[in-house]
Amino acid sequence: MSRRTDYFNDPNAPKANSIVPAVTAFVVNDAGDVLLERRSDNGRWGMPGGVQEVGENIAGTVVREVLEETGIQVEVVGLVGIFTDPGHVIAFTDGEVRQEFSLCFRARPVSGEIRASSESLEVRWIPRPEIESLDVSPTTRRRLEEGFRDSSVPRIS
Repeated sequence: MSRRTDYFNDPNAPKANSIVPAVTAFVVNDAGDVLLERRSDNGRWGMPGGVQEVGENIAGTVVREVLEETGIQVEVVGLVGIFTDPGHVIAFTDGEVRQEFSLCFRARPVSGEIRASSESLEVRWIPRPEIESLDVSPTTRRRLEEGFRDSSVPRIS
């Protein structure tokens, strides 16, 4: 697995050489806790997600990625927003430098048991007040804020 380094409005960031459709899932349980994972590629907390594969629709990407990374089966129920900040680039050890292109979906858990994967060091349901104390990237924090805003109108940025 490639390691990654995220850059946020950093003038010294490498120039992006790709844009890849990716998803994140804003999954909240009945108690109001959000499903987060501590990523194995950068050690930070984030929402489960990943890149769309050839042959699948975008909702299928969300369901597959959440299940693979967390052990939780979800149903996609809405769109939190589309986040395409050119100031957020992700450099991978294989030389790819990706501009952010993330579709954040609202999903509800339907079954499964939490488990970590090769992509996650830890997976937990996190109470909303605890999020503030976690090491979370600025773009993930923005998606979480938008998810908790619970608007019927997706954020497009």
